[in-house]
Amino acid sequence: MKFKLRTKLSMSYLLIGLLCILIISVLSNIFLEKSFINYVIKNQTLKNETIVEQLQSQIDREGVFNSDAIETIGITALEQGVIIRIVSMNGATIWDAKVHNNGLCEEMITHMSTSMMQKVPNWKGALIVTDYPLLQYGKTMGKVVIEFYGPYYFTDSDVAFMETLNLLLLAVSGIAIVMALSVGTLMARRISKPLSIVMETAREITNGNYEARTKLNTTTVEIDALTESINDLAETLENQEKLRQRLTSDVSHELRTPLATLQSHMEAMIDGIWDADISRLKSCHEEIVRMTQLVGALEKLAIIENDANKFERVPVGIRQLIENQIKNFESDFYKKNSQIEFECLADETILADKNQLNQVVVNLMSNALKYSPENSRLIIRYYVTYEEVFLEFQDYGYGIAEADLPNIFERFYRADQSRNRTTGGVGIGLTISKAIINRHGGKIMVSSTLGEGSLFKIVLPKTTIV
Repeated sequence: MKFKLRTKLSMSYLLIGLLCILIISVLSNIFLEKSFINYVIKNQTLKNETIVEQLQSQIDREGVFNSDAIETIGITALEQGVIIRIVSMNGATIWDAKVHNNGLCEEMITHMSTSMMQKVPNWKGALIVTDYPLLQYGKTMGKVVIEFYGPYYFTDSDVAFMETLNLLLLAVSGIAIVMALSVGTLMARRISKPLSIVMETAREITNGNYEARTKLNTTTVEIDALTESINDLAETLENQEKLRQRLTSDVSHELRTPLATLQSHMEAMIDGIWDADISRLKSCHEEIVRMTQLVGALEKLAIIENDANKFERVPVGIRQLIENQIKNFESDFYKKNSQIEFECLADETILADKNQLNQVVVNLMSNALKYSPENSRLIIRYYVTYEEVFLEFQDYGYGIAEADLPNIFERFYRADQSRNRTTGGVGIGLTISKAIINRHGGKIMVSSTLGEGSLFKIVLPKTTIV
């Protein structure tokens, strides 16, 4: 059987409250009863000592007892449940409660026994007899025999006190239960309510509403963390959905022109308007090759962006990698009367995917060559700081407008829309480069001035150094 979180929390508070009340009640009764019994025993001892002191005060220097006062003390003690008998030094009985009123003594003892058996079922008591010497001026004038029902006895006042205390504990227990249930319900509501809001947001996200967000500011760290996670998930899914929609739109846009060109050319040749000569077939082939390159680039980007596809890190010498690519581009730069300068301030080996890192270098060098005029140059700098590895590609080409810089790494984005697709490529080279650097835990940045050139800076964490 399943229960709501609010019900479980409320019941848990109630259960804890009941357990605490039970433990407190049991311990209180045990210790209270024990302490009260000790108190009664001490009180009885004190009562006996008081009777002895009162009797001693009624003896003069010659050892004569004040009979009237002693009788008054004995009757008072009898009323308090104590039977006394005073004996002189020669063994003569001066006053005896049983002689004074034996029926009352027997009735009192029977009442005490019956009363204690009713109040304390397991109680075992008996009549206790204790002798106390009667002293006057340092001399023993006689003795008093004190009989009381013990080892302890609860008077009606004592029982009333304990019953009142138990009723007080019962009342406190009831109040505690109500408070535990109230606090439990309140806390359960405070916890379950924001969770319900988060659940509703999650349900909205499940139904495809990726714009749903939860705005909560609670005092519970875990709930705030859950809220933040749900909002991050919604934002990620929203971005992924926008990316999917944009990708669909971009791909359709990129393929529409070459497909339309192919269709018109093929229809013209089928209808006999154009001859299927080499030049027209070559033009159609070029469009097919361009679409093939586009699809291949998209597949490569999908592989790189997919975190499930692990890339292989191997020791890569950055200096050697760049020098190899410089050799590959030398002829192309030579044809434009341009130069490549390599400023190498380090010679480190890092752990990276060599093929993907090569792809980044190729993309940046290709862009520098493509978007720079003749008689230009490209400066590549490689250096290492205490925490990071840096690669810089400084060209002196056409540059990028400030308004285009935030979008330069977006797929299919071209800063200069006037360039055709032959000059501008498929438009995802920088997107692929950024994805590769991100997979390596680094970042790629660009700064540029229109008409003066661009600086692409790659930063990799130094933890990748072998």
